[in-house]
Amino acid sequence: MIYCFLADGFEEVEALAAVDMIRRAGLELKTVGVDNTLICGAHGIKVECDCTADEIRLDSDLSAVILPGGMPGTLNLEKSKAVQNAVDFASENGKLICAICAAPSILGHKGLLRGKEAIAYPGFEKDLDGAEISKKHVVRDGNIITAKGAGVAVDFGLEIVSYLSGADKADEIRKAIQCI
Repeated sequence: MIYCFLADGFEEVEALAAVDMIRRAGLELKTVGVDNTLICGAHGIKVECDCTADEIRLDSDLSAVILPGGMPGTLNLEKSKAVQNAVDFASENGKLICAICAAPSILGHKGLLRGKEAIAYPGFEKDLDGAEISKKHVVRDGNIITAKGAGVAVDFGLEIVSYLSGADKADEIRKAIQCI
């Protein structure tokens, strides 16, 4: 199971482009509302989540955690105990952890980026404690994928697909959506 956490103020494109790519790959993903099932994005787009954070299970079936950026979405994600617990579980169990835009700051604040190559939205590099700041737009280092922002949200989603289902599957989707 992949959990994509949404909190009020999330960046809609970053979340939904990644969700779309992952579901095209046939992977099981649930959108998780931090406080409710109806979450309002940074640009007023409301999304009905599959479940709330209280309903998730942190167990061996978990394969990835995704944190979209946006403001104040990133701040709302970071103050969520459920999000913190999910990131901790994923880290402790070698599961995939993904964050885009401002959200890599959450990983930086937890010390999860020390010694890793990572990227975030310009201005948030200072929050990537101990990371080697990449010049790439999407970066995979071990079990962590970070990305710069909304403009690379499809590539972010495809990198997640590549990690979980292989490069051939990601390339198949890339070709199907004319992202060549």
